[in-house]
Amino acid sequence: MSDILSGWPPPVLDPAGPFAGPVTTVAWVLFIMATVVLAVVLVALGIALFGPRAWKRRVGGERLVWIGGLLFPVVVLSGLLIYGLSVTARVSDAPRENEMRVRVTGEMWWWRVAYLDREGREVLQDANEVHIPVGQPVVIELESADVIHSLWIPRLGGKTDMIPGRRNFMRIQADAPGVYAGQCAEYCGGPHALMGLVVVAHAPDAFQAWQVRQAAPVAVSSFPGAAVFANSGCGACHTIRGTEANGLAGPDLTHVGSRQTLGAGILPNNQGTMAGWIADSQGIKPGNRMPSYPVLTGQELRDVAAYLDSLK
Repeated sequence: MSDILSGWPPPVLDPAGPFAGPVTTVAWVLFIMATVVLAVVLVALGIALFGPRAWKRRVGGERLVWIGGLLFPVVVLSGLLIYGLSVTARVSDAPRENEMRVRVTGEMWWWRVAYLDREGREVLQDANEVHIPVGQPVVIELESADVIHSLWIPRLGGKTDMIPGRRNFMRIQADAPGVYAGQCAEYCGGPHALMGLVVVAHAPDAFQAWQVRQAAPVAVSSFPGAAVFANSGCGACHTIRGTEANGLAGPDLTHVGSRQTLGAGILPNNQGTMAGWIADSQGIKPGNRMPSYPVLTGQELRDVAAYLDSLK
């Protein structure tokens, strides 16, 4: 299994960027306050059950009920609400000038990824992973194509919902190169738990080189699997730029061979897993919208997997 999959699920209290750090701090504050409140309640309960009679009268007195039952919760919860809103406002506001923008659209049960220029126009398509430069804020524009989803990349930012008909924003930044796992964090039916995402952070020069490769269409292929792909009708759902495949229902496969995972984060990407996914995607991820292809022979599966693996 690949390194990224062996680390799944991602650690949730190990921030790797400036926008995940404040969210982690909020989490620790909530944990500590919950512990304090629990301790106060347990002490009061212990006194009520086992304390001296005078202490029991005080615990059951009207004054303590007003303080502990009304004033204390109002003050504590109001303070936590204001603190939490002030933190999330800094990491979820709209794009600023010259910030990199990526649109991620949640679909059943995968992620459509589009890289945008400064004016918000789409320049690149990808799926199930986001590539970013190290040390640079990136604004993720979040949309949904069907039901409510939610994107959570714990080491880079907080959880943000994706609501049909609405665009939300998430700001992330990685302080070091690496691969960071994300997950849909709002139940969206079917194989919701198998809807993962990968963020790959590159050094700035490496990121620019990746952009150049990603923008290029594929060359004419001599792989026999290219004919299998075309004859099986795969181009009705998938796009491979530079070929006649121009489907929009499924992920763009122009550079699928360079991706970290298959099936939205559930399989390492290699020829063997690719062949298995094509043959029995419903057995691997029941309910997903990719049909299984048991009609393909073993040789045809190997051929088309080799062809797709060559699309780097």
